[in-house]
Amino acid sequence: MSVKKPQEKKDASEIRIVIVLKSNDKKKEILAQYKEKEIVGGVYIIRNTVKNKLLLDATADLQSIRNRFEFAQNTGSCVNPKLQKDWSEHGSSAFVLEVLEELSKGNTQSGPEFKADVSLLREMWLEKLSETEDLY
Repeated sequence: MSVKKPQEKKDASEIRIVIVLKSNDKKKEILAQYKEKEIVGGVYIIRNTVKNKLLLDATADLQSIRNRFEFAQNTGSCVNPKLQKDWSEHGSSAFVLEVLEELSKGNTQSGPEFKADVSLLREMWLEKLSETEDLY
């Protein structure tokens, strides 16, 4: 015959404390992963393949632009107001996203410094493309 040991009952506040501690650990883990992630910005174009016209832009987060563009193509929504007329006329399949140059954020570089570098890179590409390409 086995004797059952009575279990201690935990009140709601003890349970909440355990949940909060686990939640905080998870948040810290996610934050650490985010800080370790390499940040890659750069200059990109969205090309209208029907008119061979380009929209030049830059971002501090190229992956978010790729995701946004893919979402816009899948849903048929326009990714940029400057493209709206042609997007409506030719459809989302007439546009492609092309990365011209990538730039990784340095470990000691602040967010504003990185954005300024990406912006400068965009200006260099604008100077280069404006001579030969039809831009929006």
